[in-house]
Amino acid sequence: MNTLYALIMAGGGGTRLWPESRVAFPKQFINLFKERSLIQIAYERIIPLIPPERVLIVTGQQYAEMAQEQLPELPAENIIAEPAGRNTAPAIGLGAIHLHRRDPAAVMAVLTADHMMRQEETFRAALAAAHQVAQDGRIVTLGITPAGPETGYGYIERGDRLDPLAGADGHVLFQVGRFREKPDRATAEQFVSSGRFYWNSGMFIWQVATVLAEIARQLPDLYAALMELQAVLDTPQEAEVTGRVWPAVRPVSIDYGVMENARNVVVLPVDPGWNDVGSWNAVYQESRRNSLSLPPDGNIVQGGELLTIDTQGCLIRSKKLVTTVGLRDLVIVDTDDALFICPLNRVQEAKTVVNRLKQSGQEAYL
Repeated sequence: MNTLYALIMAGGGGTRLWPESRVAFPKQFINLFKERSLIQIAYERIIPLIPPERVLIVTGQQYAEMAQEQLPELPAENIIAEPAGRNTAPAIGLGAIHLHRRDPAAVMAVLTADHMMRQEETFRAALAAAHQVAQDGRIVTLGITPAGPETGYGYIERGDRLDPLAGADGHVLFQVGRFREKPDRATAEQFVSSGRFYWNSGMFIWQVATVLAEIARQLPDLYAALMELQAVLDTPQEAEVTGRVWPAVRPVSIDYGVMENARNVVVLPVDPGWNDVGSWNAVYQESRRNSLSLPPDGNIVQGGELLTIDTQGCLIRSKKLVTTVGLRDLVIVDTDDALFICPLNRVQEAKTVVNRLKQSGQEAYL
């Protein structure tokens, strides 16, 4: 049986978690829960299934040392430094050529460093089943059973149910009908009520040769660049070729560039208590779920102390004493040089704040 490896994507700036997440120290390296960073939680979640020597991290060149510090048990050669961010398809392709050089028959599980899962054993069981299904060249995507009509996620529409597959350990699989972009509220409600849609988790399991073949078919320019890089991996020419080739790589997401038109794609539905930690509202909701003694007012305090009068449903993150009067459903994030206050239902606009700071030349706050 082809061996299972993990590729954890740990790039990105996490702008919707500003001002805690910064260019120099993005969200995947921040302790948001359990005194562990998101990348540490993602790594520890899969170790019972995939040992450290088969876990690879792809991250920005500027974060490679940080990743090694936070994951000291990971072999240094398993941290793949992307010279510049080019979205998910090039990042996955870069991981794929490194893995293909090591084990051409490998099965690669593409995971991310910013997910939380409350039922980790359920998740690992789904990964193990997907590993089995990918043995014959299928592409498996994990579809999250939707908890509601979420507009912040893409969706996967299922097609025909597959006959029971050997090795799937009782998991039901469907052909993928199509991938759908993030919907508006009314469309999301239709998706969920139909029972035929799953949240697109962005997690994929495939043979490394399969994904490289799909990149060759659909993104030939990227494939040519990857092959040029693969030919010089671990040679004195690697740095020179990378510096010449990578800046010309066109940014493209794996969903748009590969998955929407990929062949032989199946979805494995799973409900592991999944949360894509992409905003302060997600941090608030996940913290509520993990709280052993949630106060009646529903406030979540991280880091400092809180003195409240008539305040409910707030996420407050600060090293200081914070006092509040008459507040409802706000996020308050206080760092050494910036203070962010926003209604929980508008936290996606933290990204707008970051863009405004860029436009005004206040890059010291980024």
